[in-house]
Amino acid sequence: MTRVLVVDDEPQIRRALRTNLAARDYDVVLAESGEQALDLAASTHPDVVILDLGLPGIDGIAVVEGLRGWTTVPIIVLSVRDAEADKIAALDAGADDYVTKPFSMGELLARLRAATRRGAAGPDEEPVITTDSFTVDLAAKRVERDGAEVHLTPTEWQLLETLVRHPGRLISQRQLLQTVWGPQYERETNYLRVYLAQLRRKLEVDPSRPRHLITEPGMGYRFEA
Repeated sequence: MTRVLVVDDEPQIRRALRTNLAARDYDVVLAESGEQALDLAASTHPDVVILDLGLPGIDGIAVVEGLRGWTTVPIIVLSVRDAEADKIAALDAGADDYVTKPFSMGELLARLRAATRRGAAGPDEEPVITTDSFTVDLAAKRVERDGAEVHLTPTEWQLLETLVRHPGRLISQRQLLQTVWGPQYERETNYLRVYLAQLRRKLEVDPSRPRHLITEPGMGYRFEA
C-alpha cells in the first residue's frame, strides 16, 4: 500500500484528501504544521508527500528543504499561491510538482500516480528512454528517430538529458539554466525557449503540439514519455 503524507493546515482539505485517497487504497498520514510534517516523514517514511506552502511555524519551502536534506521522496506542492515566484521557489527547493488550489481531484490523483511511479522506479534506472517518436540512449549519448540518428549540439543534448533523466517531473527554468549554462545564466529564459524549440523540431512529430517536451507556463518544463 502506498503511503501518502498530507500536510495542510486546513482541516477540510485534510479531510477531503484523506477520504479520496483512502477510497483508492492509499495509506494516508496527516500533518497540520511543518514541524509535524518533518517528524512524521522521519517516523512513517511516506512514499509521496502532498504539501501546502502556507503552514503555521515552519513554512512549506522550509519543509521541502528539510526533507531534501535526507530523502528523495516525491513532493507535490498543493497551494493557493499561484505567483510564478512561489512556484519557482518551491521547485528550486526540491519539490517535484506544483498544483494550485482550487484543484481538480482527478488531476491531483494523476500527478500522485506519476510521482509514485517515479519514486518506485528510482532515479536514472533506465539507460534507454523510448517514446513513440524517438529513443534516447543515455549511456551512448545517442538519440534516434525513425531508425536514424538525430544530431544534437552539446547544449541540446545536455538540456534533453536533464529532462529525460526525470520523466514526469516539473523542472524549473532556473534549475535548467543553472544545470545547462551555469548560475550566471539563471535569468536567461529566452535560451530555453530557443533550444526547446530546436529540440521539438528535431524530435516531436508535431513541434507546434509537443507530446514529450512540455512547457509549464511560468514554471518550467517536463518530459513525458
